[in-house]
Amino acid sequence: AAEGARLALLERDDPPAETHEAPEPGSFSRPLRVALDDFDEAGAQAALDRLLSTFALDTVLRDAVLPYLQELGDRWQSGDASIAQEHFASALLRGRLLGLARGWGGGSGPHALLACFPGDQHDLALICFGLALRGHGWRITFLGPDTPLTTIAETARELRPAIVVLAASPSARIADSQRELARIARTSPLALAGGGVSTSLAGRVRARHLDQDPVTAAAHVAAGSPKP
Repeated sequence: AAEGARLALLERDDPPAETHEAPEPGSFSRPLRVALDDFDEAGAQAALDRLLSTFALDTVLRDAVLPYLQELGDRWQSGDASIAQEHFASALLRGRLLGLARGWGGGSGPHALLACFPGDQHDLALICFGLALRGHGWRITFLGPDTPLTTIAETARELRPAIVVLAASPSARIADSQRELARIARTSPLALAGGGVSTSLAGRVRARHLDQDPVTAAAHVAAGSPKP
């Protein structure tokens, strides 16, 4: 009788609930950072494989790739990272991201034309923006780094995209090209992004200023909503 009572109590009591915390991409991104800093291509590719198999692409971009690029740029400016490290990491990540971008011009969704300001070679954030926007069903035409404004204007007139997104780093002399930018904005809706852009400048050329991180900016563009 005592044993039966004990078993009945055990059956009635709920077993302790197991708690599983969702992994954070930051905790998974350390191997990527170490491999890139050590010029370890195989290790970096394996770390990216693990991130992409564990998290959504937007999460990997926002919480792993973009923070690393920001950190690497800061370390390069302070002398804590070499030019070789910056070039190696940028080349590897650019190749991998463009691999993920294959076919991003297909489909039937809205069309975005992306390019970097003349003289600007820093297109990784713009690629991340394009990947995130593609995730919302948009089609992407990517002209890449150091694109002449006349080329952007001609392509916009030909393709008639729903938006033209032009990225400019702080070193870009974008203020000297306001007339050309205003001309592009009269052809297609224009958005400006990057550290070389200010809200006041964007307003003077009748462009939208995308001052969020690329993944968030893509979500706002896709939703057609202004920034909060």
